[in-house]
Amino acid sequence: METVSVNQFRDKLKTFVEQVVTNHIPLKVTRRTGQAFVVISADDWEREQETLYVLQNSSLMKQITESMATHTQRSGYIPTEEEMDEITRI
Repeated sequence: METVSVNQFRDKLKTFVEQVVTNHIPLKVTRRTGQAFVVISADDWEREQETLYVLQNSSLMKQITESMATHTQRSGYIPTEEEMDEITRI
């Protein structure tokens, strides 16, 4: 993660915001007092929140673990060719 001072950030606000949104890489902005904040795109923030929700939800994590096990053992549900066509057309 790139780090810039708050003065640099203020001087080149538009450029830094465009980089964050386009490259999906957060930017750490430091203040003279040593405090810092992070600039992240709204899309990236929403993805992070969704990931945290899944990771904190024990029921969902259990389903994922079970799905991985059945996939590895090739014992899970196998969609029909028609279902696969529907899925891949999305």
